[in-house]
Amino acid sequence: MVFITRRERFNSAHKLARPDWDDQRNAEVFGKCANPNWHGHNYELFVTVKGELNPDTGFVIDLKFLSNLIKDKVVEKLDHRNINLEVDFMQGKLASTEILAIAIWDQLADAIREKGCELHCVKLYETENNYAEYFG
Repeated sequence: MVFITRRERFNSAHKLARPDWDDQRNAEVFGKCANPNWHGHNYELFVTVKGELNPDTGFVIDLKFLSNLIKDKVVEKLDHRNINLEVDFMQGKLASTEILAIAIWDQLADAIREKGCELHCVKLYETENNYAEYFG
């Protein structure tokens, strides 16, 4: 079994707030992240794929394919966007790093499986100190 990882970056705005809570409750729970005027992050995304080497190519997965997949299904939808308002796969979801990592997994897993390997991990850095990992 071999693991290979592709890194991509994107910039997005969001806020953490539940629509069923008032502003005071959202501020108590989410602090500055509930700012009604939003805030942004420079995200770093690491997508790790696992599988056996293809004897013809020496690849687990073609990294050009993986890069294009991540860009098409994730980065193009998130980069310079408001996660709460503009990202189709985040509609109706709280825009936490954890939930975003799960949603990114859901965007990628089937297409990677169709290439004969498995998505192992989505690691999403929101800041240099905070990240979420999801293993499916």
